[in-house]
Amino acid sequence: MTELNNIGQLLQKVTTELKDYISSQSLDNPAMVGIHTGGAWLAQHLHKNLAFEEPLGTLDISFYRDDFSSKGLHPQVKPSSLSFSPENRHIILVDDVLMTGRTIRAALNEIFGYGRPQTVTLVTLIDIQSRELPIQADIVGQSVALSKQERIKLRGPDPLNVEIHHITQQQD
Repeated sequence: MTELNNIGQLLQKVTTELKDYISSQSLDNPAMVGIHTGGAWLAQHLHKNLAFEEPLGTLDISFYRDDFSSKGLHPQVKPSSLSFSPENRHIILVDDVLMTGRTIRAALNEIFGYGRPQTVTLVTLIDIQSRELPIQADIVGQSVALSKQERIKLRGPDPLNVEIHHITQQQD
């Protein structure tokens, strides 16, 4: 079974690394955007702890996914909220779990619908490294390898909790 580090340690690691990254890259007044639902929870935590000036933006990328119908997805659509223009801004894009890269691709498409950012920095709590698209996070809490029978579930927002579930196949 795959083990995850303590969620508090992961949150502290991501917070510290993001703070250092912003400083080392001299990102002037970056804006943060979280992807519904788990990414928005993580972004709330980071936004608060790093005292961002700009309000937190959130995205619901449900209709931007290219696998919407093929996966049989039936999302509960939440509104996206960007109270700022990403045009020529440094955007910190936050998601809870990076796996195939399709959610991030969809989020980038939606962000570009609002304007063209100068840079996008990707932050994720868990990187499963099972890509279908060539997308890589800049800041990662923990990389994990899952078996085909394991799934990650993030619960939150307060307290934020990450669980690995073992999927059992039902026999007829």
